[in-house]
Amino acid sequence: MIQVLDIHKRFREQKVLDGVSLNVPRGEILVIIGGSGTGKTVLLKHLIGLLRPDKGHIFVEGVDICHLRSWELKETRKKFGMLFQGAALFDSLTVSENVAFPMREHTKLKEKEIAVRVSERLDEVGLHGIEDKYPSELSGGMRKRVGLARALALEPEIVLFDEPTTGLDPIMSDVINDLILSTQQKLGITFFIISHDVKGALKMAHRIAMLYEGRIIEEGTPEEIEASENPIVQQFLSGSSEGPISVH
Repeated sequence: MIQVLDIHKRFREQKVLDGVSLNVPRGEILVIIGGSGTGKTVLLKHLIGLLRPDKGHIFVEGVDICHLRSWELKETRKKFGMLFQGAALFDSLTVSENVAFPMREHTKLKEKEIAVRVSERLDEVGLHGIEDKYPSELSGGMRKRVGLARALALEPEIVLFDEPTTGLDPIMSDVINDLILSTQQKLGITFFIISHDVKGALKMAHRIAMLYEGRIIEEGTPEEIEASENPIVQQFLSGSSEGPISVH
């Protein structure tokens, strides 16, 4: 579904990605873990063409998106849904208007058809009766759910998640992780998640890859990651301040 080959990216003197390679099969949940500032979000932006690599290739269903023209890239992006950090809902729009937004922008569906789809998407994330509420009236967890409903609005083949549990308490984080897992199992689509939520990654992922200093240093199933002998991986999993990862 997604193939990342030897991606390099630097901003002036700062090297952010230093030869990242990944394969993401269709229908898999891949979680990229790593500390803040390790390049996870930069990698995510490459997958939808918001950034272009200095070197390397990114294939989505066999098409190298690094060399697409703007209109071709726009078509490819329709394959993707995106759950932004903090959900990034439009404050001036109601819940139903937020979920309907991608459909109004990118389809020719009639308003009745959009209303049906909005209801279906909200049902999929376990929300009922909040269509007319505004984001400011919702809890953090509910905003995340609405964000996921909007990400699913165009029935994408791939959904990208940028730190889906940031800002949530441990219980609500677990609720959102359960929701992501159950939604993927129900729909069977490809989920690409970046996170520093170790517990959530181990619970949700089919595979986990750890990004450190611009490279993937370990990749495998949750069980393989937990059993890794790499001291960098083990320090990150344990959350210890002592180890090879320097703390600034």
